[in-house]
Amino acid sequence: MTDATVAIRNAVKPYLASLEAGDTVLVAVSGGADSLALAYAILKESQTNAISAIGVTIDHQLQSGSSIQAEKVEAQLKRMGYEKVITRKVVVTTQSGIEAGARDARYQALAACAAQEKATQIFLGHTRDDQAETVLLGLARGSGTRSLSGMAIRNGIYLRPLLGITRAETVAACKEIGIDPWNDPHNGNTEFSRVRVRSEVLPLMEEKLGPGISAALARSASLLRDDADALDEIAQKEMTALDPAQLDCEHLASLARAIRSRILKAAIYAAGAPSGSITADHLAAVEALVTSWRGQGAISLPGGVKVERISGRLSLLAQP
Repeated sequence: MTDATVAIRNAVKPYLASLEAGDTVLVAVSGGADSLALAYAILKESQTNAISAIGVTIDHQLQSGSSIQAEKVEAQLKRMGYEKVITRKVVVTTQSGIEAGARDARYQALAACAAQEKATQIFLGHTRDDQAETVLLGLARGSGTRSLSGMAIRNGIYLRPLLGITRAETVAACKEIGIDPWNDPHNGNTEFSRVRVRSEVLPLMEEKLGPGISAALARSASLLRDDADALDEIAQKEMTALDPAQLDCEHLASLARAIRSRILKAAIYAAGAPSGSITADHLAAVEALVTSWRGQGAISLPGGVKVERISGRLSLLAQP
């Protein structure tokens, strides 16, 4: 085995070892080098731990011949040694963009497969390069600490054991084990912001600032995740003593802004705002009711939520 293959197998070992013998796991496989290398490592290491691994490939039906690619992935996984491979066709809605629509459809299909197979974990093949791209996209959007902390290794049922592995290593591993990875045409389409970051921004940063940018961004993401987790925990403890529908402004003003903003956001979502709909501008307007009170009127937020300062308290109501 090459160093790359060993590194990838070592990356998945601790997560499989933490499972119970007889557990079932899913491996999401697109046919690219990252997911194929992951699938190979999971298969080899799961046998040692008496874990049942099932390959899952999602046909997004966004390109002509997508079903042919799905069939190719299924054949590759079976040649690799997978006894069971699931192919799911999904319909991608594009109201929020193709990237977001495809991601939502994919995760919904994976969750449905996990429920059907009673799988305890779903393994995803995101690498350190993906993490670096995610951090840069968060910076470009002006996102907060949580977004800049990138993707978590563990998020509920989902596991990303390759966040410390480079894309070059997954390509090398596929070459070593004789697998021909697929290069998704969308990965070369510069209409997508992630593709521009991958093909233009990161290479330029490497050229102008020196090598190791991706590793540094991934390291920053890990540090920021620790900070975000700590701040979330403090805010959650504060929330247990508060009524989210009636927040005392004097008490909120006494808190650090990082804690206060988390409490305000949680209260707004608890009042009925759709998940992910509250922007920094929304939050700044609500924050002003607490720290820069000048008699402002009620603020209308997504989901019909209205926030108003009344007698020193923030009143949050969901409007019909």
